[in-house]
Amino acid sequence: MKSNITVLKYGGSSISSFEKIQKIAAYLKERVDHDEQLVIVVSAMGKMTDELLKNVAQITNNPNQEDLAMLLTTGEQQSIAYLSMALKELSIKSKSLTGYQAGIQTVGHHLKSKIASISAERFLELFKLNDIIIVAGFQGFNEFGELTTLGRGGSDTTAAAIASILKIPCEIYTDVDGIYSTDPRVYSNAKKIDKISAAEMMEMSSLGAGVLEARCVEIAFNNNIPLYIGKTLSDKKGTWIMPDDKMLERKAVTGVALDEDVIQVSLSYPTTDFKLLNDLFNLLDESEINIDMISQIDDEKHLQFSFTAKHNDRIQIEALTSVLKESYQELEVIINQEFVKLSVIGAGMRDMHGVASKVFRTLIENEIPFSQVTTSQISITFLIDAENDQKATHILCESFNL
Repeated sequence: MKSNITVLKYGGSSISSFEKIQKIAAYLKERVDHDEQLVIVVSAMGKMTDELLKNVAQITNNPNQEDLAMLLTTGEQQSIAYLSMALKELSIKSKSLTGYQAGIQTVGHHLKSKIASISAERFLELFKLNDIIIVAGFQGFNEFGELTTLGRGGSDTTAAAIASILKIPCEIYTDVDGIYSTDPRVYSNAKKIDKISAAEMMEMSSLGAGVLEARCVEIAFNNNIPLYIGKTLSDKKGTWIMPDDKMLERKAVTGVALDEDVIQVSLSYPTTDFKLLNDLFNLLDESEINIDMISQIDDEKHLQFSFTAKHNDRIQIEALTSVLKESYQELEVIINQEFVKLSVIGAGMRDMHGVASKVFRTLIENEIPFSQVTTSQISITFLIDAENDQKATHILCESFNL
């Protein structure tokens, strides 16, 4: 086994054709020839997962979750087999593994599982006979031996988890050439970031920057693993996501994130019956619905409460609030999907004064109203009208030279 081992992850767009798979195989051969051993994590080819879901719709609108997980994992299994075949054509010793074969044990929902453990020994043993180990991303198995999937961004999460148990760097390749200060499709002058702290990246991912799944960054952050994100088979330099203690300088503001996948749920009740909130949170917990931007207005005579959630949770939220109305007949519920979340992120906010006031002043002076605000040590998030999303992004990026 060699001392130089790295995890590389390729997304569906990077391996969407056999020609692309062969080009990646040739690139991986170059790295092996330079005395590296590699773990390659792959997604399903192209839009295969979407195609599988379309096929399901031909049979049922309410598939069993265990059956659906069984089906969806077949996309990644094809990818690992094709890539391993391409590598063997180049005389590279490779071994392909499903999530089950790689020992990726999970807990939770069949379609939204979380990784509980991975055996490092399995990989170290296989590296005695192979230069490249190819692992199916997005999947694992639960305590009953049933196949599970990891949900959105699951292949990124797989790659970061393997890198963490092996204590090696992780490189994630996709169709973008790094992390930008904001979405270049929204603000064309957005600047590419060479290095960003893991804390900042985790905040950006969780607040709408769709390049990396937040769970992937969190795993790397918790285990002190450097992440690299770059464009597949490109000579352009990407972005390093570094452990916080490796960052020598911190900007006041690093980026602006926009999250359009937002609904605002507002509840109003004519008395301050806090048992209602307890019942609400129990129902949300049972439905595994994550909520954000919680707001309560103090009023001795009325209960007014609001929160944000994802669009695809709307049907479940409507159902559970209907259940609440059976016990609280005067409960009023309004669901609004005309908002977006706008977040300003920067590790320098912890130490530099005046950043928050500048953000608020910039929005107010440009007549951009906001209905809710939440903060963390390194971010400020506003709920604004969707029609103002581009204008707000532009003025904040210009104000902070992003």
